[in-house]
Amino acid sequence: MNRRSGCRSPTMRKFTRLHLATGSGKPQTVATSWTASTVAGVFDPARLTQARQLAGKTKKDLADAIGVTAAAVGQYEAGTRPRPELIPLMADRLGVPVQFFVAGRPHAKLDAAAAHFRHLRTTRAYQRYKAVAFVEQLWELTYALEKRIQLPWIDLPGFSAGEVYPGTELSSSPVEAARELRAQWGLGEGPVPHLVRTMENHGIVLALAPLADGDAATVDAFSTSRLPRPIVVITRDRADDVYWHRFTVAHELGHLVLHGDALPGDPAQEREADAFAAEFLTPRASILPDLPRRLNFTALAEVQQIWGVSVNSLLYRCREIGLFSDSTATRAYQRLNVLRREGAFAPEPIASYPGEQPVLLGRAFELAARHGLSFDSLAEELAWPHSRLHVLLGDYDTRPVLRLVP
Repeated sequence: MNRRSGCRSPTMRKFTRLHLATGSGKPQTVATSWTASTVAGVFDPARLTQARQLAGKTKKDLADAIGVTAAAVGQYEAGTRPRPELIPLMADRLGVPVQFFVAGRPHAKLDAAAAHFRHLRTTRAYQRYKAVAFVEQLWELTYALEKRIQLPWIDLPGFSAGEVYPGTELSSSPVEAARELRAQWGLGEGPVPHLVRTMENHGIVLALAPLADGDAATVDAFSTSRLPRPIVVITRDRADDVYWHRFTVAHELGHLVLHGDALPGDPAQEREADAFAAEFLTPRASILPDLPRRLNFTALAEVQQIWGVSVNSLLYRCREIGLFSDSTATRAYQRLNVLRREGAFAPEPIASYPGEQPVLLGRAFELAARHGLSFDSLAEELAWPHSRLHVLLGDYDTRPVLRLVP
């Protein structure tokens, strides 16, 4: 797996061939000035639901903040227009401009039951709703950019929408599907050096979601193929280990390929996605010669660097293939935990691996900006605060804001 380097790989060269879309339709522009009365007259109840879920608030939370009952908030979300004086209060408490509630903008409405969550059983309802609202807005940003920039074609067998090629259906077997997808994408038999970049090249939208600590600890990752583009989201807070990150991304790719039309939640689907990820990242026939025949952490560390998967995954692979017995693998995991407590095998953040960081939407905006699109106008079109647009474009700045003392 390649770290930062001065050369550009063929994957990078392919990816940078984004170009301006040639459609004649002009993007919709949101009015720059809205009064509370005007917004109340064209109020979109679905936007209130989206903003509330994205803020991680219950109906009662919002009701208490604006001085009404939870039942009243439920009525607003069901279609009853709120009083004009409540509009600015709701906008302020939910962190959106008042025009966010205006009807008429493209809106991706995704059912929380249609998204695959890495830890569904431990993910609370409000966390799923928050994650789904994030995906909805991610699609809205993608849609706004696609009106200006032609993104890579969707090349994903099994995807139920978008541009798919006839006769490319994959096997229902996770292992066979992984081998077939590698062949279709021309990945050969060796390691996949830039997994995230490879998926973006084939039309999949990926993003890092900066969820709160409690959310990130349970959500981890989620994906959906129920929108016009397949989307994979990994929590940014959990992307501090590039090996865990790559396996998780491959796991979600497995869901997109294998379970596009299936109802999420079946534990068997999680096992199938794991099997897909293992074969996709470490094809059995190719990695077998590299695996040690007896427990050797030095050798495993070298294989980890070459194939871009964690030692944990390699130990599991050794046991799965039959190189290690169950008892040997158990002792190996115990020894690995001791070594980690002593400082060995420390996590490596994805910041050192550009090919594992989503950049598709950010680069699409950069190209559009060179041809007249401003950050302010895009935020206005989406009716988002600037901070929200920064997050979804992947433009993070975690440095504290400092100001001079008056």
